[in-house]
Amino acid sequence: MLTPEQLAGFLAAAVLITLSPGPDNLMVLSLGIAKGRARGIAFGLGCALGCLNHTVLAVIGVSALIAASPAAFTALKVAGGLYLIWMGWQAIRSRGGAQVGAAGAVNETPGRLFVKGLVANSINPKVVLFFLSFLPQFVDASRGDANWQTAALGVVFTLQAAVLFGLLGYFSGAIGQWLNRTPTAGMWLDRVAGAIFIGLGLRLIVAR
Repeated sequence: MLTPEQLAGFLAAAVLITLSPGPDNLMVLSLGIAKGRARGIAFGLGCALGCLNHTVLAVIGVSALIAASPAAFTALKVAGGLYLIWMGWQAIRSRGGAQVGAAGAVNETPGRLFVKGLVANSINPKVVLFFLSFLPQFVDASRGDANWQTAALGVVFTLQAAVLFGLLGYFSGAIGQWLNRTPTAGMWLDRVAGAIFIGLGLRLIVAR
């Protein structure tokens, strides 16, 4: 089982990262504004559930490295730390300016948009790499059963993403207008997320 400390730290980081402006949540907002709440929510839920695919890949990767050697697992965590630091630096350098516009004119059903979000997220190699970097740092190998911890963290990430994307879709009109009226909002969200990435990356490298 995850400890309360593990869960609290992971959930706080996951929520802030999920809220940071990116292709998925901006698409949810755009669809919600242009095509209605149901379609925005459907696409967002598809994106969130796509995280389960990356969770499975992360569990397989982590278990294989632990079986190979503790040194290999440590190498993964260090490499993941460096990757998170790079992502953080890129986010901090971002000029923000996240704008929410109208989605395409094709009138797709909520079911099709759900599948589109699911597939788009599931096959995104950048998300695979992110999960392989992000989840292991919250795994305490000394507590045993690292596979279960990794799987539980992935499910928690998926659930919070589903809740947040659902809320983004539901309140898409008001949130989209706020982002468009406040161009610096996206920049500051990026900077907060960037600081989190760098902090997590340094923690991974130092706490080997």
